[in-house]
Amino acid sequence: MRESVRQEALFKQMRIPEFYPHPVRDVAVCETHISMVFLAGDFVYKIKKAVDLTFLDFTTLEKRRHFCTREVVLNRRLTNNVYLDVTKITQKGDRFYLDGDGTVVEYAVRMRKLSETYSMKQLLRAGKIGHTDIDRLAMRLYEFYGSDTSDGPLNMEAAFETIRQNCDENFKQTQPLLGSLFDDDCFQSIWSRTDTFLDRQKPLFFRRMENKWFRDCHGDLRTGHIYFTDTEIQIIDCIEFNDRFRYLDVGADLAFLAMDMEFMGFSALAEKFLSAYAGYHHDPEVYVLMNFYKCYRAMVRFKVKCIRLQAHDVSEQERSKLLEKTKKYLALSDRYADRFSKPRIWVTCGMPASGKSTLAQNLSLALNIRSINSDVVRKKIFPTPPTDPENMPFEKGMYSETATSRTYDTLFSLAEKEVLKGNSVAIDASFSREKYRKHVVSLAAQLGADIVFIECTVPDRILQERLIMRNGRNTISDARISHFQSFKDRFEPIKIEAHHHLKINTDAPMNACLLKILPRIL
Repeated sequence: MRESVRQEALFKQMRIPEFYPHPVRDVAVCETHISMVFLAGDFVYKIKKAVDLTFLDFTTLEKRRHFCTREVVLNRRLTNNVYLDVTKITQKGDRFYLDGDGTVVEYAVRMRKLSETYSMKQLLRAGKIGHTDIDRLAMRLYEFYGSDTSDGPLNMEAAFETIRQNCDENFKQTQPLLGSLFDDDCFQSIWSRTDTFLDRQKPLFFRRMENKWFRDCHGDLRTGHIYFTDTEIQIIDCIEFNDRFRYLDVGADLAFLAMDMEFMGFSALAEKFLSAYAGYHHDPEVYVLMNFYKCYRAMVRFKVKCIRLQAHDVSEQERSKLLEKTKKYLALSDRYADRFSKPRIWVTCGMPASGKSTLAQNLSLALNIRSINSDVVRKKIFPTPPTDPENMPFEKGMYSETATSRTYDTLFSLAEKEVLKGNSVAIDASFSREKYRKHVVSLAAQLGADIVFIECTVPDRILQERLIMRNGRNTISDARISHFQSFKDRFEPIKIEAHHHLKINTDAPMNACLLKILPRIL
C-alpha cells in the first residue's frame, strides 16, 4: 500500500473517538502542509505526512520515526511535561491501533494537550496579554538562548551562504505557485531587495556570528506556539525537520514572533517584546537586522500559505480566508523590505564634547555605514590647523562663518553620494545653526531618504570637564573650555518633529544609548 493511501486510511480512523484507548468524547483535527494533528481527550497525536518538500523529507517510515524522536527531544527544551513520547501505530488487516499488535506502519508524537485559552494568540485577541507577560516571555527566551553554550558557526562564510540559501529557497519554491493570484512585480521586488541587502550588508551578519548571537533556536516562534499557563510559559512546535531553519541568529527567531504579533495588529506589544529582550541580553544590535529577518519570516508564511492553497481538500470558504491572509503576508514582506532597503541619514549633533563623535562611530559600526565627521572634513579643506587651540579666537580663520558653510556643503555632498549608492550614512557635526538642519532635512527629502537627528546632551558640568581634559592634547576637535560659553550662547535650540528627533544622554553606557536609537530602524 502506498504511504499516502495508508495515511489517508489511518487519518480517517483517527477522527473516530473509539480509535483511542483512553476516554475521548470527540476529536478535533488540525491540518498543516506537513502534519495532521489529532486532539483527543487529554492528549494530542501528531503525524507527519509522507511528503517531500525539498526543505523536508518525510517520505519513509524511518524518516518519520527519526523526526518524531527529534521533535520530542528538541521541544522539551522549552516545555515541561508536554512532549510525552513517540507512539507506534500498528496495523492488522484494515484496522490501525495505537501501540497495539500488528505491523508498525506509522509513528505519532504524543503530547499532553494544552488549553487554547492559554495560547498567546487567544490571549492577545482577548486583550489579556500585558507588559508583564511580555517581560516574562522575553526573560524566558533570554534564558533559553543563554543556555546554548556553543561557540557559533565554525565556518562563517558557510553560515552566511545558508542564510542566502534559506531566502532564495523561499522565493524559488513560491514563484511557481503565484499564478495570477498575487502581484508578481511586488514579489520580484522583495526578492531583488533581499539579494541586494545580503550582498551589501554581509559584515553585519558576520559580526552577529563573531559576537555569538547565532544559537540553536526554536525556528518557528509564533503566537500560536506559546502558552501562558498558570505556572509557566510553554513554547511548543520548534523546527525539527531541518537544522538550518533552527540554527540561526537569535534575531531571526525573535523576528518571527514580532512579525506574527504585527500581523495580528499588536505592533506596540511587538516593540515592547523586542525592547525587553534587547535589554535583558544587552544586545542592542538585535535591531540592526530585524526588518530583514521580519521580511524573511513573512515570506516563509507566504510560502506556507501558497503551498496550502494548492491542496485539493481546501474548501471554498477556507480558500477565501487563506487567500486573504496570504496576500497580507506578501504586503507585510513588502513593507519590511521598504524599511531595510530605504537609506537613512543619521545626524549626530550637539555641543562640542557632548559625545556625538563617539556615538556616531559606534552607530556606524553597528549599522555598517559610513560616518562623516565635520572636524575631519574641515581639516581636509583647511589643512593648516591652529597651533594653539586653547587661545584660538572663536569663529575665526578655519572656523569663520564662510569656512563653516563650506565645511557643511562638503558634508552634505559626501552624504548625498552615499545615499545615491543606496547606503545610509551618519553625519557627525554640531549643527548648531537652524539653517544647516533645514538644509539636511531638505536633502533627505530630495533623495527620498529617512532622517533622524540624534541630539547628544550631557549636563554643562560634564561638558566643561571634558573640554578641560582636552587642554594640552592633540585632538581632532579644536574646541576648548575657553570657547564653551560662546558655543552655548550661539547654539540655536533644535526644533525638529518628534519622530525625527531623539535626545540622548551620552553619559550613559553606550549600549543604553544604542538601545534608545536603534529601535528607530523599525
